[in-house]
Amino acid sequence: MGDIAFPNIPQNLRVPLFYADLDPSNANTGQQTLRALIVGQILSSGTGTPGTPQICQGIDDAKAVGGQGSMLALMTAAYRNRDSFGEVWYLPLADGAESVAASGSVNITSAPTTTGVLSLYIAGQIVSLVVTPTMTAAQIATALVAQIGTLPDLPVTAAVDATTTTKVNLTAKNKGLCGNDIDLQLNYGGAPAGESTPAGMAVTITAMAGGLVAPDVADALANLGDQTFDFIAFPYTDSTSLDAIKAFLSTSTGRWSWSQQLYGGAYAAYRGTLGALTTFGVTRNDEHMSIMGFNGSPTPNWVIAAIYAAAAAISARADPAQPMQTVTLDGMQAPPLTMRFQLTDRNTLLYDGISTFSVADDGTCAIENAITTYQKNTYGDADDSYLEVETLNTLAYVLRQLKSVVTTKYARKKLAANGTRVVAGTNVVTPSTIRADLIAQYQTMEENGYVQGSSVFAQGLIVQQNSTNPNRVDVLYPAILIDQLRVFALLMQFSNIVPTTSS
Repeated sequence: MGDIAFPNIPQNLRVPLFYADLDPSNANTGQQTLRALIVGQILSSGTGTPGTPQICQGIDDAKAVGGQGSMLALMTAAYRNRDSFGEVWYLPLADGAESVAASGSVNITSAPTTTGVLSLYIAGQIVSLVVTPTMTAAQIATALVAQIGTLPDLPVTAAVDATTTTKVNLTAKNKGLCGNDIDLQLNYGGAPAGESTPAGMAVTITAMAGGLVAPDVADALANLGDQTFDFIAFPYTDSTSLDAIKAFLSTSTGRWSWSQQLYGGAYAAYRGTLGALTTFGVTRNDEHMSIMGFNGSPTPNWVIAAIYAAAAAISARADPAQPMQTVTLDGMQAPPLTMRFQLTDRNTLLYDGISTFSVADDGTCAIENAITTYQKNTYGDADDSYLEVETLNTLAYVLRQLKSVVTTKYARKKLAANGTRVVAGTNVVTPSTIRADLIAQYQTMEENGYVQGSSVFAQGLIVQQNSTNPNRVDVLYPAILIDQLRVFALLMQFSNIVPTTSS
């Protein structure tokens, strides 16, 4: 029998008596911290440093870092409303140097004839103003500006138009494309909330528009270094920004590459009709980006992106392979009934790289199917290899489990060819020993519900010493990921005839 290999106690030790060494190679049960990252613009009043990531310390902290009413502050509040426990970081961005702020307006074209409440929703937040028959349209406009000024968490500033004194001009606090998705509407709560425009009063709303140029995110993303972020709330859906996050997470050169092994996925939202969404969806092809399609919700798309990322984070932390259908999107305001996509529409979206959601009777939105935008392989042929977000989350889990086994058990081992006579306890490993460990680890993951078919896996697993580099082990790892129950199809074969039985 050979000597036992100790990691630290030297062989030439002569001083008596008792010495203990520690070997944690069989004790590692550590769990990976699955962080979330919120990418968002800040205001000049915010304390955050553009392009420098920092940990989130709560909603009030986000208001200080981003400034009240900033994209970052509102995204963080929405994220924390859904995920109050997980570790969250910010990636603050300044408005782009070439960016232009979006603007819109609310014009009081006639005064009320009865006392009532004007219920104006800005980005899903209600601004309530009591109006009376004694007020002129210009006075109402002035009062509305004052009321908006008491709500610093709104993403807009307001001022009475200098020419048309009955009109209130609204300007996005953050410049760029983000302001175009700030929804303006009256009486979103409708009759159930007792909301209606007072009699005699007429209001003309001009939607927010004119926002131009999202900030450059590429340099800011590079500042994340090698810190892992599994759930990235990404506020932009313009092609330049989406291409930047695609390169950042890329399987070939980005965070999913062999050289980085950091993984992670991005979550965004896109507002549009069915036609606009399908037209947009087919232009994307990224296995690490998931985009929720919607139309009619008062909630800005960048706030929905934060809610979507939070919902995915909660589900994946509990079990990365569990299907995310029915996971609620708390904080996302439901579109009106007339603007919700029907079953056939949602099925179309799911073939065009757009994720879908359902709406319950109480207005609660929930994930229906979270898919990536990946649709075609490098030859342009249809490919569903990376269709589901759960596939990528499970792959990241399995790869991290394997890395943990290798770095824990084989960090400082000598390598011998198969067939070498190696005594137990020595600091030598062979490809066959590694193969047995990988099979055992796979069986454990199968028992825990992340993979399946361990016998088939064992037959296909190849572990061998590299033919040109004797210090390298090459592995073919034919994992079979666990599936998700998504469709339950039943054929009701009924009859109106009672079968007779023989006596």
